[in-house]
Amino acid sequence: MTQAPATSRGTRRQHDREIVALAVPAFGALVAEPLFVMVDSAIVGHLGTAQLAGLGVASALLTTAVSVFVFLAYATTAAVARRVGAGDLPAAIRQGMDGIWLAILLGALVIAVILPTAPAIVDLFGASHTAAPYATTYLRISALGIPAMLVVLASTGVLRGLQDTKTPLYVAVAGFVTNAVLNAGLVYGAGLGIAGSAWGTVIAQCGMAAVYLAVVVRGARRHGASLRPDTSGIRASAQAGAPLLVRTLSLRAILMIATAVAARLGDADIAAHQIVLSLWSLLAFALDAIAIAGQAIIGRYLGADDAVGARQACRRMVEWGLAVGVILGALVVLARPVFLPLFTSDSTVKDVALPALVIVALSQPICGVVFVLDGVLMGAGDGPYLAKAMLVTLAIFAPVALLVPVMGGGLTALWAAMTLMMTVRMLTLWLRARSGRWLVTGATR
Repeated sequence: MTQAPATSRGTRRQHDREIVALAVPAFGALVAEPLFVMVDSAIVGHLGTAQLAGLGVASALLTTAVSVFVFLAYATTAAVARRVGAGDLPAAIRQGMDGIWLAILLGALVIAVILPTAPAIVDLFGASHTAAPYATTYLRISALGIPAMLVVLASTGVLRGLQDTKTPLYVAVAGFVTNAVLNAGLVYGAGLGIAGSAWGTVIAQCGMAAVYLAVVVRGARRHGASLRPDTSGIRASAQAGAPLLVRTLSLRAILMIATAVAARLGDADIAAHQIVLSLWSLLAFALDAIAIAGQAIIGRYLGADDAVGARQACRRMVEWGLAVGVILGALVVLARPVFLPLFTSDSTVKDVALPALVIVALSQPICGVVFVLDGVLMGAGDGPYLAKAMLVTLAIFAPVALLVPVMGGGLTALWAAMTLMMTVRMLTLWLRARSGRWLVTGATR
């Protein structure tokens, strides 16, 4: 009678240590990534309004192009972690190399599409005639760094699968500093203008990719894993990533619909929406860090044929997600008077944003569960279910969101629809987690 609680407490402490050890560095690396764009904006902004507008269009396009392939990190993490759990490090690294080769191939394909079509893409996204030349210049140069960006994604997945989130943090921080120095030197020192900013980013991303490749290659040589491209392995990586690509595109569609609806509500509403969305995205980094820990931990347990351990880890991570969600929600409520003036002095925009922020605060515990279960199922390699669940969520969210302006609702109603979207995600993920069908053990799924 006395032994079970002690064992339970010991298990929870073990899970807590693993979650903290993986999630804290992962959070730092996640926060470092958007700082690249912020530094570019701060430096280019002093060149002029047209240059800054061009950067805004081009960086949005690049971010979208790269984020679509985030499955390179997610799928690779799950596959590598399974091999680690099975005690086969050479196969784990070999699996990671397949993901890296896929990243290189996809990067080359994206370059081939963007370089000749950059002016048309910029025009399609509504850049003004003064901003379009700068956007085209930045987009074409920065596109050369896309293979490196995708290699960074895949390599990050390899290291996460190997239960290492500290190295990605160090590389992200070093990349951020290098990017800032290069941008300042090339834009102003060399007088290259917005082209200098683009080249600085390309060089920084290539440097990060080189560091990652050096780490992975060193591990491959240590464990005798082959570095050559393997057609069947690359094909398997693509097949594992395809459902996650569907999931990501569906999520992107949800965010685009929300922004389009906010734009139809009026200038004050779209301005307030951007403020609220920026905070929502920032909060997502904290929750995503736990999800990343979930991917690595769950994959390792399942690879070790420990379904009981995987289920216990899942339960503990859900508790973490709930707790962090409650804390974040409370912080949003408390920080509202300080947060809003940082973005606007317009009282109308503040009045519109204020109730929407309350909705965001109340939804954080739901978001916590969603992010954690998302990470758990990714770690289990349950991509096909995640794709179907997100398509169902999109099908429910889209008509509800589009009805907001028709029914005379405002931004608060739109964010209520966003909360409905997260609730649907939570229900679909919870049902899957509860069913246990994701508990497929072994070195491969």
